[in-house]
Amino acid sequence: MIERFYLKDYLSFKEIELNLKGGLVVFTGPSGSGKSLLMSSILSSFGTTTCDASLCESVVSWELDADEYGIESDDVYIFKHLKKEKSRYFINNQSISKKVIKSLSLNYLKHLSLRDFSDFENENLLSILDKRIEKKNHKINKLKDEYKEAFLEHKKVKKELLAIEDEQKKIVELKEFAAFEIKKIEDINPKISEDEELLEIKKELSKKEKALEAISKANVVFEYEHNVFNALELLNVENSFFSDTMNELRAIMESAQEKFNALDEIDIEEILNRIEELSDLKRRYGSIEEALSYKQQKILELQKYENIEITKGDLQSRETTLYKKVKDLACNISNLRHNELKSLKDNLNEYLKELYLRDAQLEISDIEYGISGKDKVDIKLNATDLQKVSTGEFNRLRLAILALKSEFMSKNGGVLMLDEIDANLSGEESMSVAKVLKELSKHFQIFVISHQPQLTSMGDQHFLVHKKSDESYVTELGFDERVDEIARIISGESITQEAREFAKELLNLHTK
Repeated sequence: MIERFYLKDYLSFKEIELNLKGGLVVFTGPSGSGKSLLMSSILSSFGTTTCDASLCESVVSWELDADEYGIESDDVYIFKHLKKEKSRYFINNQSISKKVIKSLSLNYLKHLSLRDFSDFENENLLSILDKRIEKKNHKINKLKDEYKEAFLEHKKVKKELLAIEDEQKKIVELKEFAAFEIKKIEDINPKISEDEELLEIKKELSKKEKALEAISKANVVFEYEHNVFNALELLNVENSFFSDTMNELRAIMESAQEKFNALDEIDIEEILNRIEELSDLKRRYGSIEEALSYKQQKILELQKYENIEITKGDLQSRETTLYKKVKDLACNISNLRHNELKSLKDNLNEYLKELYLRDAQLEISDIEYGISGKDKVDIKLNATDLQKVSTGEFNRLRLAILALKSEFMSKNGGVLMLDEIDANLSGEESMSVAKVLKELSKHFQIFVISHQPQLTSMGDQHFLVHKKSDESYVTELGFDERVDEIARIISGESITQEAREFAKELLNLHTK
């Protein structure tokens, strides 16, 4: 519920603070006193309307799921709309966008003055119908769970089957392409690190001639090796170090000679062509490793294409079985709904009779299978489409639907805001609306602007909106003050004793 509301600097309102109770909260006052402005400012704190107040602030006790917006769970939340040069919105001093604050509040707040069809959406009507069935037959919940599981699985299998069928239309082309890609890589038959080895060979070949010439010149040193030995011997110097060095040098030269001689058998053109082939492969795939990985992927794809008929057959079999299960479960659920529909229609029309409305017609028609089954609940008022009924009838029908829904509520349903829902109604009609609202107030906190004594007298809390010297004020009324205000509503500014007595009688009747 909304526990407190604070407003500052909004047209004729300078500063007001309302401490609010649950149940039915009624706002009355002379025309032009600012009642609709006040309602608008409350809605503005939740982002559902915009006003030019410098501050609109509502303290609520709602169980918000707002962790994803960085708002920690708390016992109360403060919704705030600040406006200076531009509008800014906050929850518990956490800056937040209008879109988010509106989205969060709409889970708990309904403004019935708007022509909103959400209460007549199929999911909502089916929910009311199923709750009634559940009270008599608990198996509907098990049926709905089984149906939902089968429906989602069937949807998944159907999607896979359609993908395979789409693939199958292109299967010849896909198989040819996969085979072509595999052959192209296999024809080159690359080996990992082969490109590096070939580049090394190319490098050696490029320096072969100069290297052999250098080796030939260097080998002359061995012709003078014995002269060094003789000199060392005459000098009485140990010659083993020189012998080791010369042997090592001889081994290096011989090894190099052999390596370059072996290159004689290599065709340089073949090496260059192979390097070019591998370069083309790397340009296309990134590396030899990636080319081989791509080839393996295409081999697997080719196997898949060759096995697609088997896979398709399996999926077709599963799809057929699941579709039958979906169809059977939806039929069972639909039968339960059809059986309950007359009772729902009778109860709805009882409320409508109380609200002085014509009978409503409810019908269930078949639609494409969805998450809730194959049923669509259509509602008309005396055979008239909802788009064509008057605003007053539309809103009273919404009240009747909400009343049906509230019969199965186990927790608070949030806040309903109504702007003059009893306007232009007769006394009897106004009383009927008041009775339904009073019943709904067991499950909702209801804010209503009223110009009728019947609804006003049933309020759990009564605020008077009034003006003094062009400034608007909001005052919570006690019993005697309520008598005076209801008497004013009945007889106008010149309050008669009869009006006062009738007002007191109404209040005593509804405040026992």
